[in-house]
Formats: sequence, structure tokens, C-alpha cells
Amino acid sequence: MTSRLPATVASAVGRRGTIAIRRALPADGTALARLEALAERRLPDAPLLVVEVDGELVAAAPEAGGAVVSDPFRVTLDVAELLRLRSSQLRAAA
Repeated sequence: MTSRLPATVASAVGRRGTIAIRRALPADGTALARLEALAERRLPDAPLLVVEVDGELVAAAPEAGGAVVSDPFRVTLDVAELLRLRSSQLRAAA
């Protein structure tokens, strides 16, 4: 993956409200449990990165890279790609 977003992802992201990518906090426990239940997938216990769209947590993935778990009832392909990109940037900087 390159450090630039493909044009289609950049276009989709550009139509969103506020997007935040950050490390998961202990206070995110309830939102992460909700995400796991909706996606019917478990997140690892490793440090996680999460994506919030307009203040709502919609996707998460291991900070060290791995599968993205996202809300299956929302369009998240664009923010999942942003999450993968940020994870790869953090790994490259380490």
C-alpha cells in the first residue's frame, strides 16, 4: 500500500463528517464490545486503533496490523482503508 489514498477512497472520505483515527482507550470498552457483537467477530487483546465518524466508533484493528472489524450496518470501506493506511504508517515509523 502506498502512503497516498486511492482517488475513490479519498472521494468517499471527503463526503464524511468528522473522522478520527486514534488508539483505543479503556473508556472504549463498551463501544468495542458493541462493534464485536455487530460484526460477530472478536478483536485481539493487543493495542488497537479505532475509527470514529462523527463521534461514533465504527471500526477497529490491531495497531500492529491485521483484520479490521467494522460495523456491518454502516458503509466503512473508506474508513477501514484509512485505518489500514494509518497502521502501516505507524509500523513504518517504529
